[in-house]
Amino acid sequence: MSSEQGNHQDHQAASGTVGNVSELVARAAGSWPNSLALIDSGTDRRSTWAQADAAVNAEARRLLDAGLSRGDRVIVRLPTSTAFAVSLFGVVRAGGIAVPLSPQAPAAEVQPLVEHSGAKLVISHDPEAEELPEGVTALPPADATAAGEPVEPVGAGEDIAVVSYTSGTTGPPRGVMLSHRALLANIEQLSAVRPAVLQHSDRVFIAIPLFHVYGLGPGLLQAASVGATVVLSERFDARRALADCAEFRVTTIAGVPAMYAEFAALDADELGAGLATVRRMTSGAAPLHPKVLAAIRSATGMDVYEGYGLTEAAPVVTTTLVTGYPKPGSVGRPLPGIELRLVDSDGTAGPVLSDPDDFVDSFDEEDGGTGLVALRGANLFSGYWPDGAHGPDGEGWFRTGDVGYLDTDGDLHLVDRANDLIIVNGFNVYPNEVESVLTELPEVVEAAVVGVVDERSGEAVKAVVVVAPGASLSAQQVVDHCAGKLAGYKVPHSVEFAESLPHSATGKLRRLRLR
Repeated sequence: MSSEQGNHQDHQAASGTVGNVSELVARAAGSWPNSLALIDSGTDRRSTWAQADAAVNAEARRLLDAGLSRGDRVIVRLPTSTAFAVSLFGVVRAGGIAVPLSPQAPAAEVQPLVEHSGAKLVISHDPEAEELPEGVTALPPADATAAGEPVEPVGAGEDIAVVSYTSGTTGPPRGVMLSHRALLANIEQLSAVRPAVLQHSDRVFIAIPLFHVYGLGPGLLQAASVGATVVLSERFDARRALADCAEFRVTTIAGVPAMYAEFAALDADELGAGLATVRRMTSGAAPLHPKVLAAIRSATGMDVYEGYGLTEAAPVVTTTLVTGYPKPGSVGRPLPGIELRLVDSDGTAGPVLSDPDDFVDSFDEEDGGTGLVALRGANLFSGYWPDGAHGPDGEGWFRTGDVGYLDTDGDLHLVDRANDLIIVNGFNVYPNEVESVLTELPEVVEAAVVGVVDERSGEAVKAVVVVAPGASLSAQQVVDHCAGKLAGYKVPHSVEFAESLPHSATGKLRRLRLR
């Protein structure tokens, strides 16, 4: 049997008619009951798919006994662990709506989201410490070793499975309503990429938060769809991660740029030895610096495949895995089943990119301008909680807040968030462009650019720079460097030095806080 045939059979065994997200676990248990499913790297606790499914049944029963009714929201506030996986699958099997939140978030951040979601239950690693509104019950984590009688899944298709709150990088967090249909559609779209993104024989390392849709969808759910083994780590430490990869013979890593930057800072021999069993690395949630990509390739001989997604798309939209080759600065092409087009500021829509070959044949130089990324596909969300407002339009299109352009190969390049755009005397300044120039300075570890009010030009560019320990750099040196590389209106009007920059759980820069 060829590898490709084997990959196809892996997927066929666990797919079929799956309507409820928790059925992914049940199918894996039926196809590969004794295969290793979940490993908690910190404790070495292990579960087979049969054991995981039995624990999900027990958790669903526990929640029903606690008063859960169909459509009730349940906050899942747990670290990346087997307990998180069992709790989330248990919620959706019992007919509830899972609302994943960070276990590290302070009460002041959690309480408004509990109230906004109307949650009835909170599953927490420390239920006694939770400060909750009246009528909300806190429960301890699911027992990953429990075994319950089968519980018939409640809810499917357009029923909401997860309300995922956005990180609030450009404004207040919003609850994205993800149906069973949307989450399962994205798994099908990823599974249609060839060669296969994930195989049954893979061992997937996940240290990104499972409460973020990136860890949840292409991480946990994708692994369950083929019965792969998931190695879960509560937090990322580069050396600890290399030790886990070696000990558990990890074959694929789902990561974010900050993780790969830490890997790239290690000795090449140490990195190569730790990743000896790894065959594929993917990155998402934020841009991966070409320097990091080059350093990883030099040390391991492997590339890091970049992708682009958003919570509203459940989440993966494009990836360089579609073409099979990384291209620095590009996030690749749409997954099979996703249509993409760019919309000008006046509302004019460019050509639809679904089949890259058709696009390349019809590409015109005028199609190369920037525009808002718009999407259409079965993976799109059902609008924002609670009323479904601002979802896809009547024709199924959803305009993201991301600005990008398509190159002549049909590959997408992201320029910036539309909300981050700075307008100086009527000229557009995209922060990423200025930040790339700032990080050329050897003294600069990280930089962020935001717009500030300016009486003369409307807005002016402000740079916030983190300097390497022991390095010396002046504001004038920063300005002079930029002046030699950028048009005058793009050069920072002011420079501020900081010890660190604010980031979301997946490493995405939170410019809103800098404004």
